[in-house]
Amino acid sequence: MPFKLTVNGRPATVEAPADMPLLWVIRDVLNLKGTKYGCGMSVCGMCTVHVDGEATRSCVTPVSSVAGKRITTIEGLSTDGSHPLQKAWMEIDVPQCGYCQAGQIMSAAALLAKNAKPTDAQIAEAMDGNLCRCGTYLRIREAIRRAASLKAKGT
Repeated sequence: MPFKLTVNGRPATVEAPADMPLLWVIRDVLNLKGTKYGCGMSVCGMCTVHVDGEATRSCVTPVSSVAGKRITTIEGLSTDGSHPLQKAWMEIDVPQCGYCQAGQIMSAAALLAKNAKPTDAQIAEAMDGNLCRCGTYLRIREAIRRAASLKAKGT
């Protein structure tokens, strides 16, 4: 069944079963490999993308439920690494193994889109459910604060 989507600002028509998880449409049909599979149960956050600006777990979201919506993956955050979160992630040296980082960044981007100056408690709440086996949580929080500062400065 064909579904019309807008992925990273580009229109796409995908042929997929209605119940196919958006994650597999992104990775296997559209060949965008930045969004990762973690648990398949919406528990770890590795598959987080934005659907109409909302952080969404793509592993449990059927493609039929996002037809006609705007989807942003890590590849669509910026084409050149210029997004404040990407800059801050590199500056703070957040990644260790890196596997969870796309989901972490996408959750953080949804937070900063709604709240330009989040408190530590708001960061913790927004990032709850994004697991990092390497335990880079302190650097993640620091990078989110740094990105908020970069965003405020317009850099």
